Amino acid sequence: MVGTGPGGRYSEVARCSLVGYHGDVLYDKYICPLGPVEDYRTRWSGIRKHHLRDALPFREAQREILQILKGRVVVGHALHNDFRALGYNHPWEMTRDTSHQRLLRLRAGLPVRASVSLRNLTKKLLNRDIQVGREGHCSVEDATAAMELYRLVEVQWEQEALSRLPAEETHSDLSPSHYMNDHYWPEDLKEDCK
Repeated sequence: MVGTGPGGRYSEVARCSLVGYHGDVLYDKYICPLGPVEDYRTRWSGIRKHHLRDALPFREAQREILQILKGRVVVGHALHNDFRALGYNHPWEMTRDTSHQRLLRLRAGLPVRASVSLRNLTKKLLNRDIQVGREGHCSVEDATAAMELYRLVEVQWEQEALSRLPAEETHSDLSPSHYMNDHYWPEDLKEDCK
């Protein structure tokens, strides 16, 4: 995200990266914010002025992104920030936010109630450094790290998510069989099943 408005205090999307379950890039585009950019926040965003020269207009990108997210479980870190910048509310029962997952903090040996960064979780649990260097964060790298963290505790997380649903919803599309629908399968498995 970049900063727009007075002093660059409003966060607007300037790049969106979505990856699939195995880290394959589904979407990665630069996006022209609605307001003039006052602060590129390059240290964190990795965005520079030249990235936005031929960027996709926000409304067009928003339509594309929301079409991809519709009906899917969305995994990420501090997703409320991303959803706010997109002007979107994803159903809570279809959201998996690694910044709020106590299973990850427990596994990492971090305080359960403390806020923890994606960078620290990735270092502790995946033994990998991300968000390093002066070029800023890479949104594909961040999305991939969040998905890898999700997969570490996926079974327990999904059991917890299922147990929080009202009884009448546990037999809906959010049951474990929902994830067996072939549109969640990797392409090579789909080919093998034909």
